[in-house]
Amino acid sequence: MRVAVIGGGPGGLYAAALLKRLDPAREITVWERNAPDDTFGFGVVLSDETLGGIEHADPVVYAALQDEFVRWDDIDIVHRGVLHTSGGHGFAALGRRRLLEILHERCRSLGVELRFRAEAPPVSELMTAYDLVVAADGVHSLTRAAYPEVFRPSVEEHRCRYIWLAADFAFDAFRFEIAETEHGVMQLHAYPYSRPSPDHHPSTRPSGPQNQFAASTVIVEMREEVWRAAGFADLGEQESVERCAKIFADALDGRPLRSNNSAWTTFRTVVNDRWSHGNLVLLGDAAHTAHFSIGSGTKLAVEDALALAACLEERAGLEEALTAYEEERRPVVASTQRAARASLEWFENLARYLDQPARQFAFNLLTRSRRVTHDNLRLRDPHFTAAVEREFGCPPGTPPMFTRFRLRGLTLRNRVVVSPMDMYSAVDGLPGDFHLVHLGARALGGAGLIMTEMVCVSAEGRITPGCAGLYTRRQAEAWRRITDFVHTQAPGTAIGVQLGHAGRKGSTKLMWEGIDEPLEDGNWPLVAASPIPYKPESQTPRELSRAQLTDLREQFTAAAWRAARCGFDLLELHCAHGYLLSSFLSPLTNRRTDAYGGSLAKRLRFPLEVFDAVRAVWPEERPMTVRISATDWADGGTTGDDAVAIARAFAAHGADAVDVSTGQVVADEHPEYGRSYQTPYADRIRHETGLPVIAVGAISSWDDVNSLILAGRTDLCALARPHLYDPHWTLHAAAEQGYEGPGVAWPMPYRAGSRRPQTGRTDAPKPRLSLGA
Repeated sequence: MRVAVIGGGPGGLYAAALLKRLDPAREITVWERNAPDDTFGFGVVLSDETLGGIEHADPVVYAALQDEFVRWDDIDIVHRGVLHTSGGHGFAALGRRRLLEILHERCRSLGVELRFRAEAPPVSELMTAYDLVVAADGVHSLTRAAYPEVFRPSVEEHRCRYIWLAADFAFDAFRFEIAETEHGVMQLHAYPYSRPSPDHHPSTRPSGPQNQFAASTVIVEMREEVWRAAGFADLGEQESVERCAKIFADALDGRPLRSNNSAWTTFRTVVNDRWSHGNLVLLGDAAHTAHFSIGSGTKLAVEDALALAACLEERAGLEEALTAYEEERRPVVASTQRAARASLEWFENLARYLDQPARQFAFNLLTRSRRVTHDNLRLRDPHFTAAVEREFGCPPGTPPMFTRFRLRGLTLRNRVVVSPMDMYSAVDGLPGDFHLVHLGARALGGAGLIMTEMVCVSAEGRITPGCAGLYTRRQAEAWRRITDFVHTQAPGTAIGVQLGHAGRKGSTKLMWEGIDEPLEDGNWPLVAASPIPYKPESQTPRELSRAQLTDLREQFTAAAWRAARCGFDLLELHCAHGYLLSSFLSPLTNRRTDAYGGSLAKRLRFPLEVFDAVRAVWPEERPMTVRISATDWADGGTTGDDAVAIARAFAAHGADAVDVSTGQVVADEHPEYGRSYQTPYADRIRHETGLPVIAVGAISSWDDVNSLILAGRTDLCALARPHLYDPHWTLHAAAEQGYEGPGVAWPMPYRAGSRRPQTGRTDAPKPRLSLGA
């Protein structure tokens, strides 16, 4: 096999070395446009996981890296002059130039041909002349650009400018420092990559070989508007370096920074629909990028090289190998990119968190990507985590999720909410035994608040024939049976009702018969803000007249009055997911030209009128919340700015909290799913409005709940599917954390189950199956 590698960065070089080592008969050539010692970065961080892969794949490279690495455990975070240190993290770094030298030496020793200061021939020629072409030519890949119709790249530029610099001393830890300037917030990310000189804090210095000089990577980052306001757009390279050193003089102890053809850059997230084309394959930044704040660029490229080499070794044909390579790496990369996006967006919105207490701010920063969690951090640094918990107000031995939270006159004993879930099991809107058992079981399961499904305010407001309602006396009596059960059998658990109207998404089949599909017969007429069907095959709703708006408002009011008499502790107005009130809020579903359409203020008018009418009949001491879709996941729809404005409007009218969901407003949506993927919207609303929020959406573990609450990203966490899997999810979360206290109560008949049942031993002595040598 003849192999051409375009790009002499760590990923391309390591791929070349591995491919040659696995088959010395391969003829491998690497083209690199720059000189051997040209590199535009400074330090490189690799994880223990990546190093373990290198150790197994090429012990020679691993041994050389081991001799060079600087290792340390601490992260220092400086916030408004206060330094907090968190330990137990474990980092390993070395200079990028030294990493390239090690890979150059390994490639040469194996017989790889390295061509420096040489542009690669056109990729089409290489694909003809070689059996395999590996494109490792970086974020600005010309190879990728040559076949846009094949790779279908998506390149997204982000909001911050950053510059890679270096300091000629070694920081004692990974350091984050915040500078609040007259122009806005700036941040410094720094870490050592060469062992410090002996006179620099010898008691705390990172471990590693004694090199000729000590050095650290220093990245300065700020939002584009701050960068421009500060005048960096008009400064040359050296002037920028000197200005950065002055801004972060305290962190640098007054020492200078240096550059290496450094330039202010906007980070780009690269995603490709495909990674290969015939015998051409993308690797590293050419295929994908992940923000530097989680230190994954070189890591991903090296892991790509490992996977590519392994797949070529294991698979019979090239096409099969390249397919296997992409299938293996794509989910790993997607997960890393989700974490990287969460991290970069956290830094983009850093100013949002500056008023947090210093320790909570530090905890928020450490858990920003969701890869470090409360439980994980408690293992790494129990003293730091315990201090954050004390400042938050956790009683001794109490996880954050089991702290109390007050909404108006209602005090919830913990922060767990059973999210509203449509059960489609009512008959003529009447909740029956199923609802009693369903909601009763979850009330016994320990959550602080359980929510009904969307309870419809009229028969015509139902989503399906199986949806529950609160528009008749019999329905109210049935709900009263359920609230009485909750209050008597699960004392301390609150139960809330969610009121809504399906609007244009009504008159459809039960979910398991065909979600959002129109009924085959028995349809009822639909109404909405505008006459726009949800799907092409859906029924077209009638645009509501002024008189009908008044009737609808009275339907909500009557249902709220019944809900109060039923004994519900909390009422939530459903203004999300494309249902009736949501259809007024989104510009994609509201095309009205009267006083209820047009600007956001006008689109808000009817939902606010309904809210006011409901609030007027809902008992003063009981809280009201509002569920919104904070984004439509569609061009031209509700934006993050809109969501903040919507939350502010409801807060001004007396909402006690906002339940922040997303999407389901239009059928043609493109959600960005992932763990706790909707939480950033709740986080933003909470910090920009000061209004309590309920986060919902793929929050699946008690560790996530603890992390989100302690970081200050939400006040309550609503979980749906976990409570379908385990009605006693909250009780089990307490048991697994060893918590017993007022934040959760086991029903007396279940008390014997408060300890995990015994299982078969897994640590029994193994039988001897062979004699020793």
